Amino acid sequence: MSGADDRKQTTESGLGLKPVYSANDLAGFDPATRLGEPGSYPFTRGVYPSMYTGRPWTMRQYAGFGTARESNQRYHELVANGTGGLSVAFDLPTQMGYDSDAPLAHGEVGKVGVAIDSLDDMLVLFDGLPLDEVSTSMTINAPASSLLLMYQLAAERQGIPGTKLTGTIQNDVLKEYIARGTYIYPPAESLRLISNIFEYCHTEIPRWNTISISGYHMAEAGATPAQEIAFTLANAKEYVRAALAAGLDVDDFAPRLSFFFVARTTLLEEVAKFRAARRLWARIMRDEFGAKNPKSQMLRFHTQTAGVQLTAQQPEVNLVRVALQGLGAVLGGTQSLHTNSYDEAIALPTAKAARLALRTQQILAFETDVTKTVDPFAGSYVVESMTDDLEEEAMTLIQAVEDKGGAVRAIEEGFQKNEIEKSAYDVALQIDSGERVVVGVNKYTLDEEEPYEPLRVDPAIEAEQCERLATLRANRDQGAVDAALEKLQTAASGTDNVLWPMREAHAVGATGGEVSDALRAVWGKYTPRDAF
Repeated sequence: MSGADDRKQTTESGLGLKPVYSANDLAGFDPATRLGEPGSYPFTRGVYPSMYTGRPWTMRQYAGFGTARESNQRYHELVANGTGGLSVAFDLPTQMGYDSDAPLAHGEVGKVGVAIDSLDDMLVLFDGLPLDEVSTSMTINAPASSLLLMYQLAAERQGIPGTKLTGTIQNDVLKEYIARGTYIYPPAESLRLISNIFEYCHTEIPRWNTISISGYHMAEAGATPAQEIAFTLANAKEYVRAALAAGLDVDDFAPRLSFFFVARTTLLEEVAKFRAARRLWARIMRDEFGAKNPKSQMLRFHTQTAGVQLTAQQPEVNLVRVALQGLGAVLGGTQSLHTNSYDEAIALPTAKAARLALRTQQILAFETDVTKTVDPFAGSYVVESMTDDLEEEAMTLIQAVEDKGGAVRAIEEGFQKNEIEKSAYDVALQIDSGERVVVGVNKYTLDEEEPYEPLRVDPAIEAEQCERLATLRANRDQGAVDAALEKLQTAASGTDNVLWPMREAHAVGATGGEVSDALRAVWGKYTPRDAF
């Protein structure tokens, strides 16, 4: 048997995959305990009884580039084209807690997302958008508290109280240490900040999803589907423990936890992955943490199609990849979905590409029959078998993390990062050898690619942001800013919740970078072990 044939007999997670499945593969399978009913424990078949037969998932397109004004224009276009929720991409300086005029920000302002330095920028970003009607997701982690508070303050300027706001902050710092790198503070301080956000939102923004615990970025770094859900749920357990240690009741914060996964082109395994993740989380919350509220046991998640599988070669072929990936997410029961644009392997998406990505979701929702029944794959020999296999493999990996003392201790040892890097290396070898086919890259290639004009960010944006910051600092009450930042540092040095003084600082004109610097001065910065 050839190497290619051998590979076809295993899943992306390296688990056995048979050419034919039958009822014998489900011998002893108890639907009552393994499946349940849709909307009921263990939520294998979906977190809501009616799923998409009641209404489709939220179509949430990820967008943001350049200045707040430019991104605001793109958001208005997306809403006009039928987007049900906005998802904000921030530039690297914003993600790292630096203002646009910081030396480390030079050359990166507005490049991979929108630059947000202050409340003034946030007001421009959402100008004319009804924040009590639009659900907003913000892909921000270490400085998530600042961006959330700016958003709340911007809504209040529209006359909208925090009790009416809906959306999500990613706020998942542990995966940054594992796979992405936009961390600021050490793990213990990061967990404290996250617990403070849970507490603040419980009373101030009660409909907000306070964290989106992400497997997506680990998958983009090379994690297998089993690793993706295992390391994500292991991180989630760490967040729950941190909140409990801070004195919060599990059923007060757990209903607002949400998750974020990738959807690859391996459709069957992805469907099984989502179903296994729901079942695992339900059991963890009920049996390990004693959650009584069914909403605390539900794994609600957002999905993004796999950016790492997009190719710069023959980019139009990515439209097919994204459609298949989106279909897998829908068949797996996602609550919201972002479909990547076909040109994202080259540059920021053009307006046309972003519109086509949204149209892909609309076709899935309104031109197919996949929304007409709940959990179409329930009882499938292959999918139920794969769900069981993935659950077992993920549990083994979760236990390996627990044996090391939990997610933080495992991160400090480099366990998750090393496991993911080994998987990524294996895939790279398979692509290089041709064992794994990537259409347009190592098979079915063209002698010459067609010309493509990408969207480019104007380098003058950096100067514009710096001018806005200079104007802000010249016109604000510096004494009030200094006093507010001092209160923030006092809270950070003690045990008080830092979000209330942080809110005050942003309200009087403190920038995101100044707030992050104030906390850096007290908590320090994280340096990974492999940086020594």
